[in-house]
Amino acid sequence: MTAPRRRKDPTARQRLPLPALVLALIAVAFFALPFVGMLWRTPWSRFWEVLTGSGIGTPLRISITCSLAAAGLSLLFGVPLAWLLARADFPGRSVVRALCTLSMVLPPVIGGVALFFAIGRRGVLGQYLDRWFGITIPFTIWAVVIAQTFVAMPFLVLTVESALRSFDSRFDEAARTLGATRWYAFRRVTLPAIAPSVVAGTVLAWARALGEFGATITFAGNNPRTTETMPIAIYLARERDQPTAIVLSLVLIAVSFVVLVVLRDRWMNGGGRAAPGTVALA
Repeated sequence: MTAPRRRKDPTARQRLPLPALVLALIAVAFFALPFVGMLWRTPWSRFWEVLTGSGIGTPLRISITCSLAAAGLSLLFGVPLAWLLARADFPGRSVVRALCTLSMVLPPVIGGVALFFAIGRRGVLGQYLDRWFGITIPFTIWAVVIAQTFVAMPFLVLTVESALRSFDSRFDEAARTLGATRWYAFRRVTLPAIAPSVVAGTVLAWARALGEFGATITFAGNNPRTTETMPIAIYLARERDQPTAIVLSLVLIAVSFVVLVVLRDRWMNGGGRAAPGTVALA
């Protein structure tokens, strides 16, 4: 009697065909080569001197603080928006989705200009904020947070919306037949199921906010110790001192890379299975 054949695990690692493997390696080299070139040009003999004398502390603090705030705002408003786009059926939903994700594909400078016309001192809303409450947003730390949120939130919205569309809504319906309210079912059934995707979207939004340059410098400007983020500091340093720009770039790359790797291993690869809709990060 022959032993039953074991079924192959579809998720097991397989050898790629040679042409696909070659193309994949070329793609890896495409992403790795710029960083290799940067490491090659780094003034390692002066690294610590440049690092301690370049005033890196303030731009790094502003970048991390503002990007975390932008990620928090993206999470607060992006999850309900993703739920609306995934589960609610209303006229013009595709138009709303396109509008809410438009800043992903627009040049960031255009986003900064648009924010000026919206909440600048003479903007549609900004003129009333200034006239009634004396609130002026452009060229402040709040302008940095708003600009970063504007370009970063769509990454979370698309990730969470995809997860919600992949999640079987019958679990929610079963909870509601047992007496749960819509909010309770979302909080105790749906949200835990899509949690890895929420974390993935938040990380993507944070990473996008951390590297934001165009909308920030257009809407928030470059005020030292107030709105000068790391990307702006790198841009300015490149004009006058290339070694400093390289060192600052390496610091920003290192912070982003470490956080993305740690969070991917802990949240986006848990149990060997990704949640539906989760965006895989390298």
